[in-house]
Amino acid sequence: MFKKSFFALPLLAFVALIGFVFASPQESEESFSKLMAGNKRFETGSLSQKDVGAARRKELAGGQHPFAIVVTCSDSRVAPEIIFDEGLGDIFVVRVAGNVLDPISLGSIEYAAEHLHAPLLILMGHEKCGAVSAALDATGEPEGNIGAILKKIMPAVKKAKAKGGSKDDMLNNAIRENVALSYKDIRSKSPLLKHLIDKGELKVVAGVYHLASGEVEQLPLEVAAAHHAH
Repeated sequence: MFKKSFFALPLLAFVALIGFVFASPQESEESFSKLMAGNKRFETGSLSQKDVGAARRKELAGGQHPFAIVVTCSDSRVAPEIIFDEGLGDIFVVRVAGNVLDPISLGSIEYAAEHLHAPLLILMGHEKCGAVSAALDATGEPEGNIGAILKKIMPAVKKAKAKGGSKDDMLNNAIRENVALSYKDIRSKSPLLKHLIDKGELKVVAGVYHLASGEVEQLPLEVAAAHHAH
């Protein structure tokens, strides 16, 4: 049974009423190791056999217990279940073009962290991201629904352009800065997630997925996020 939803409670009431333990740092590290081992299997082409039979589906119909949350781009080449070699019910995935965060995606992450007790959050950009590239090339004020995505990426693009370099350099830097910006959004716009992170009950890892090699490269999240502090 779910606990009373956080979304219906003020933050202070939630903190006062919370009476159960989320995840331990050990669980977070075990989840991270499991994902990285799965990514290594994907890289080397030695994927594990997945149980997607009737018995497993019936088990999952009774409830889900994902061990990680993955936020990434909607790009068809960036499928977390495949990249991390996991099966049904293993990871809770939030995908949107440019892996940007808005109140709805933040709420989705909060749900997985609060109700499903997932101990790990991966923020993952990827090489040659079309959304970041479009933001880098944009002139004038982006408009429409796609423009709303580009506007979210623009602060990362500004940071990347300030560093200079070639067009490829700026794109690669913007992709990394965009992941760091997502972490800043999580800490500044979700009191629940900030609380869990600060208490060590939710581990956050940033990464960039390399399309050709299949590798998920871990980024120094705290250092990168600090660039967006001011």
